[in-house]
Amino acid sequence: IFAAQVSSDPIEVAKMSGALSASSGKSSTGAFGSLALGTQVLILGLLSKADYDTSAMKRLDSSSIYNFYVGVALMMFVGFGYLMTFLKSYGLGAVGFTMFITCLGVQWAVIVENLMVDGMAMKLDFMDLLNGNFAVAAVLISFGGLIGKTSPTQLLVLTLVELVCYCGNKVFFLTGLLDLADCGGTIIIHVFGAYFGLAACYTLGPAGNETLNGSSYNSDLFSLIGTVFLWLFWPSFVAGGLPAGTDGHGIALLNTVIALLASGVVTFGLMPFLSKNRLGTVPVQNATLAGGVSIGATANLPMGPFGAAAIGYLAGVISCVGFCNPLIESKYDTCGINNLHGMPGIFGGLVSVALPIMLGGVPGIKPSNQLIGLLGTLAFSCFSGAITGMLLQSIGSPTAAFNDASFWDCADDMPQPVDESAAPLLDTGIRTVYCCSAVEAKTPR
Repeated sequence: IFAAQVSSDPIEVAKMSGALSASSGKSSTGAFGSLALGTQVLILGLLSKADYDTSAMKRLDSSSIYNFYVGVALMMFVGFGYLMTFLKSYGLGAVGFTMFITCLGVQWAVIVENLMVDGMAMKLDFMDLLNGNFAVAAVLISFGGLIGKTSPTQLLVLTLVELVCYCGNKVFFLTGLLDLADCGGTIIIHVFGAYFGLAACYTLGPAGNETLNGSSYNSDLFSLIGTVFLWLFWPSFVAGGLPAGTDGHGIALLNTVIALLASGVVTFGLMPFLSKNRLGTVPVQNATLAGGVSIGATANLPMGPFGAAAIGYLAGVISCVGFCNPLIESKYDTCGINNLHGMPGIFGGLVSVALPIMLGGVPGIKPSNQLIGLLGTLAFSCFSGAITGMLLQSIGSPTAAFNDASFWDCADDMPQPVDESAAPLLDTGIRTVYCCSAVEAKTPR
């Protein structure tokens, strides 16, 4: 929609002229290329010591496992990637860096977890690829808090360091010591990834310029594509690690779908009460998925449709309220990971403590271990994330935050920040023709 107006405001004229702020501009990727290639060489060396485990291939339905792998991989590449395209000038970084983190992280997680479990005698199968994608999900959750404020080199370091911490927490503490029940990764993945990322955000510090920390109409549409992919394939994420064809596997699929349905309806229904009878894109992009986060730790338990819907309902309430009234400012938590993964993850962890008691006991699940695992994961993720944030700070962040032009060659029509100091130099008596999208709105998350 176009409109013509005579502007006498020098700031408005500067906005319409597309003047850039001092924080915009191109930056060098520095040592990123060499570090990425060197890391892949290191991975090649470690993989030379590994082999495939073919002992169970005749007994397992490899095509079924591969289908679940594809679903989970689509969540990583398309779901997480496009969910984070809400930033109006960071679409390439959102999708591109998600792809890089996933490609690097799956390899690194497979190696690190197998080294912790079996030492150098690594035997890899499809489940290792699935577990590698599960591990990468934790890094991508953390990336949601840091997105737009980190360089490619910082993201490479984040991926390597966080996955070592994630695998250590999973292998030695949650699985080895506590035998935690968490088929969908509510505690192992979501709580760890959220609070590791938030702690790193605080020690790294906010961006120097927040001008582009906001969305546009088109970026919100692209983000909703990510939401739809995540919603559709979330049951694969929750049940993918369970043996196909078992009762627990089927129950997990059913419970996850019902929980997602409930959190979706609750999000739409609650928004008008929290946003002055208006609907907002941010809760729809995120809170509709909260049921999948919270159901993960108990998805394979026989809670029935009512139990699954109740968990999804409450998760949607927690997440929607969080996005409409965020506890953490967007300058620290860019994507709102506390509202989608953190608080619903804690809620789901508490459900895994209470539900086995309500069911009269579940074989193999100790409520006390569930609580210890939740609290221990919170403490370790915050500690290790804070240290990692300090490490990232020492590397140095990009000056032009939330801006693809920092490291990517972009088209000329990408939205740019405005340099208000340039406004007085412009002729303020001109007649300006502008588009309604020339000045992008900032949408808090």
